[in-house]
Amino acid sequence: MREADWEGAQAAMVETLVRYGIRNERVLKAMAVVPRHRFIPGPPVHPAEAYGDHPYSIGHGQTISQPFIVAHMIEQLELAPGERVLEIGSGSGYVAAVLAEMGQWVFGVEIVPALARWAEEVLAREGYSGRVRIWCGDGRLGWPEEAPFDAMIGSCAAAREPRTLWAQLREGGRAIFPIGDGWSQRLVRFWKQEGRIVREEGLPVRFVPLVEGPSVGRDTDLGLTFSEDRG
Repeated sequence: MREADWEGAQAAMVETLVRYGIRNERVLKAMAVVPRHRFIPGPPVHPAEAYGDHPYSIGHGQTISQPFIVAHMIEQLELAPGERVLEIGSGSGYVAAVLAEMGQWVFGVEIVPALARWAEEVLAREGYSGRVRIWCGDGRLGWPEEAPFDAMIGSCAAAREPRTLWAQLREGGRAIFPIGDGWSQRLVRFWKQEGRIVREEGLPVRFVPLVEGPSVGRDTDLGLTFSEDRG
């Protein structure tokens, strides 16, 4: 496949995001740069499949999310450059790459070992290992050793509000998660104000469910490291 084919498909994807109402320039620029097709494991796919506005299977019962939903969720977080973002369900690493391209420090938790390894490898290959760490573990636990976070994003659907994570969200922090079972899911945006969580329901969505299994342990940091100035 010619490079021009990928570039044309990616540009068309961004044009679709604008038509659908995405306005945040940082989000649009990041999604115009990050090569979505390189984050899809397996044989090469057609540009129209890689950049079409639909989810795409990445194996293990998981998907890389629809581009509009990725852009919308990140836009809803109203991120400033340099903020620390916890991602639950990192999958193949695409959302983490978009966030890193925007200048965030990203901490991704993925419970499927094969996908966690893939995300580590492709993020390093694409030059994002300086801003992303991937941990293979149970997303329900978050990443308490790296808390507090300025923002959180869920790339899989939780059946209920992820209250166990709120202690890891800083005062004034924001979060967005798909909440619900089966076909009945909505994006829900959360804010932490004066120690309380405020919520606002958003778009109806359909995400793969959060895998609720035993944690694989806290000894499986896959080694992506970065130097962060937290002063």
